[in-house]
This record gives sequence, structure tokens and C-alpha cells, in this order.
Amino acid sequence: MKGKLILEDGTTFRGQLFGGSNATAEGEVVFNTGMTGYQEILTDPSYCRQIVTLTYPLIGNYGTAKQFNQSRKSFVGGLVIGELCDKPSSSSMEKTLPEYLTAEKIPCLYDVDTRALTKKLRSAGTMKGVIVSEYASQGTINDMMKLPIRKNVVEQVTAPVAYTLDAREGALNVVTMDFGIKKNILDALRKLNCRVTVVPAKTTAEEILALKPDGIFLSNGPGDPKDVPEVISEVKKLIGTRPIFGICLGHQILALAMGANTYKLKFGHRGCNQPVKDLRTGKVYITSQNHGYAVEEKSLKGLPIKVTHVSLNDGTVEGVRHAELPITSVQYHPEAAPGPNDSVKLFDEFIEHMKEFRA
Repeated sequence: MKGKLILEDGTTFRGQLFGGSNATAEGEVVFNTGMTGYQEILTDPSYCRQIVTLTYPLIGNYGTAKQFNQSRKSFVGGLVIGELCDKPSSSSMEKTLPEYLTAEKIPCLYDVDTRALTKKLRSAGTMKGVIVSEYASQGTINDMMKLPIRKNVVEQVTAPVAYTLDAREGALNVVTMDFGIKKNILDALRKLNCRVTVVPAKTTAEEILALKPDGIFLSNGPGDPKDVPEVISEVKKLIGTRPIFGICLGHQILALAMGANTYKLKFGHRGCNQPVKDLRTGKVYITSQNHGYAVEEKSLKGLPIKVTHVSLNDGTVEGVRHAELPITSVQYHPEAAPGPNDSVKLFDEFIEHMKEFRA
């Protein structure tokens, strides 16, 4: 049936609504520039409650399979795409994308001019939007628009209880604060022979240290880092006690805990083709990213923090390290999923820090 995406400034994009008249959604509208990885995007908790636009025109051409899920379920608010493929081809396929969208109850608007929508978001910035049937009443649309974009979405995606992924004898003990962690991050740590204990976002510093970790990992996740002040306070207590490595939201929370500031980007960085320069080596890496906030570089002045990585698209801070302590963080996802593996060696640095601490 016919449907439409209406942005908060009134701009409307029409298409076909998958799922019928009840397939409605409201949330912040963002875009991802990746050519593949739609299932990983749909199951990345960092997109919690957002309406995600995929700029690549054909979506669903290799179907879906459980092995590519990055979390226990999809947390996205809705999906906007160009062409929805219902006849995919892949030896690993278990369900078509339409079947997956139905199972996960994800509203999807397709046959949309996603190029025009992306250009709109790039020029005006991310904004709220609603997906509705073409025949939805103006009253229904107004009521949906009045709903505020939810704060502190971390509590929706974090692990409800702690759990441990065991490893071989002699493994390094890593405690991971789960702000919306992706499966591939856990896989990357386990491949490096880490015993990973995942704890809910609101776990206290005392509870974490009681687990006797060799290192502490701060995960990716959705939303504004300033929405979780209680988490920032606990991370502040952990500084100087153990080696710490943060990515994405974990990077921003760590920066705030060390006295820096964060701010909202105009339209964020979302895609598996984002160029980042390592200032220590001069090398450029293609990275996978998904964030709408960044660390403010001028707020680092006077702090014992050095910028290690910058975005080559807009010059924003992409990585930092403490001048004296074994604390590092990056804005992007070094384990990819989806995306290239250029930066996976960043985990090696964390491993070395933990080995030195244990010694």
C-alpha cells in the first residue's frame, strides 16, 4: 500500500509501505552510506528507535541469516529504502528481507527517492520524522510528531543481567560495560583469548572492580552520552584503576568522564566507508561508523588527553589516548560488521595494556 515519510519541517517523501496501515514509526531520521550490511545495521543497537535510510539503491539482494545478527533483536524504529528485493540469491540465506522485516515488526517504506532524502538531511541536518500510510489523518500525524524523541535509550538495549563468555586457560579478564554492544565486538575480544564478562550499563565501579578485571571495555551504543550522567560518574571512578578501551558511545562517555565535552553533529557519521587518519603513523583507514555525537576538540585543551585519530571528511576527533594512563578510545567500530577490518589491530593495543597491568 502507499505510504509516506514526513519530516518535522513538513517535507514529504512518498513510497510503498511494507506491512500495511499499522506499520507506522516515529523517530530521528538518519542515513547510512554503506553498500552492504543491511542486516547488521538493522541489529546494531546504536540505531535504537531511529528511522534509518539506506543510500544504496537495492536492499535485500542476499537475504538474511541469523549468523549476521549483531544483537538479540532489532531496535530500529523504521527503515526507508529505494528498492526492496523480494527474490534474493545467497547460499547462506535463511529468510528474505521482507520475511525478516515481518518477523522483527520493522516498518519499511520503499520505492523512495533516498538520494533526495539524503541530500535533504545533509543540508538541513537530522530531524524527527514519521512513517505513516498515505491515508493517515492529519490528527494522527500531528499526535505522532508531538511525541518527544526518547532520551536515554541505552536502558532499552543494555544487557538485563551480567553474563560471561569463557575462554581458554590463562585468558585475560575483560569486563565490558554494555551500552548496546554488537556481537562482533565480543567475538573480536574472544578471538584474542579474552574471558569477557558483560555487565549492564548501570553497574557500579565497585561491582566492576570486584570482578578483578585485567581491563575494562566501554561499548558502542545509542543516543546522547550526556543522557547517562550516572554512567559517566561510575566510569570516572574507574579511571586509573585498570586499562580502559572505549568505542563509539563508550569513547564519548570516557571523554566526558575525563573532563572533556561532546556535541551533536549536523547529520552524524553512519556507514562502513568513513576515512580516518591515524595521527601517530600518518596512515589512513576506512572505517565503519554509526554516531550522531562527537568529542569537542577544544574542550581537550589543558587535559592530559591527546588526539590520535581524526575524520578526513570533517576533521572531527575520531580517537584519543590519555597522556599517562593506559586509556584509549576511538569513535568508530574497529571490528567492523559491516565494513572493512582496517582497524582491528586497535584491540591488540588494549591486549598489550592488559598484559602489562597483569604483569
